[in-house]
Amino acid sequence: MKKVAIVTDTTACIPQEQVKRYDIEVVPVQLIFEDKDYRDGIDISPSEFYALLRQAKKLPTTSNSSPDPYLEAYRKAGQRAESILCITLSAKLSAIFNSARLAMETAKTALPKVTIEVLDCGTAAAAQGLVVLAAARAAASGKNLNEVIETAKNTMHRVNLFATLDTLHYLVKGGRVPQAAALVNSLLKIKPVFTLNDGDARTVAIPRTIPSAIKRMLKIMEQKVIKGQPLHVAVMHADSLDKAVALRNRVSSQFDCAELFITEFTPVMGVHTGPGLLGIAFYSGD
Repeated sequence: MKKVAIVTDTTACIPQEQVKRYDIEVVPVQLIFEDKDYRDGIDISPSEFYALLRQAKKLPTTSNSSPDPYLEAYRKAGQRAESILCITLSAKLSAIFNSARLAMETAKTALPKVTIEVLDCGTAAAAQGLVVLAAARAAASGKNLNEVIETAKNTMHRVNLFATLDTLHYLVKGGRVPQAAALVNSLLKIKPVFTLNDGDARTVAIPRTIPSAIKRMLKIMEQKVIKGQPLHVAVMHADSLDKAVALRNRVSSQFDCAELFITEFTPVMGVHTGPGLLGIAFYSGD
């Protein structure tokens, strides 16, 4: 039996091969699309989701997060490990952290022999995924729960996320940005570059084309990378694989990466941004 099992959810945008490699328990977040319930990554794939989203008259939503799927994930993980670390996206962005905590409290009775901790990683999407993968590698190397938590915390303080949006249409319809922002976006044809830090999103550049946005993201990355330390990078996309491959190739040629992979922006995240998002998450160090 392992010392530590890792639990997270589909907001972390972790490729399936990585999930299998490190035996990560992933909770599918539930979506509501035209009055039908879908489990993210199980009942609907990213490509299916974005195809439907492009034609949808009414935007899908994420359902209120329930503790039950997390409790079930703890039960599964508890069969193969003495302790569990559940890593969620920022509590500022979702109620998922609270649901995972509620499930942890229930598990004290349901799974009395398993120690469970829940960590808010302060970020989301591929940045959250990099934190999860760092913790999973530490767990796979035989580290105990406290050591795995320390690894996750060290990573979350170093990880960066930058992304550009093809359109503000979905953020406006979802009430995330004011209508005036969409008007400016439409008139100027801007492709805003934003970052996510401590659960807060902010714009860092407003280029007018995707190529300019990519150039800007790589420039920021160049300034933040610590030379001489291993570099971990995830390139994420929402139904824009060709652009993601091109961005990965540019990252590979410009930086010496210890880890570099492409991942899809899962439906639960794409609900808010729509198709066309392209971004990078990265951190320096072990």
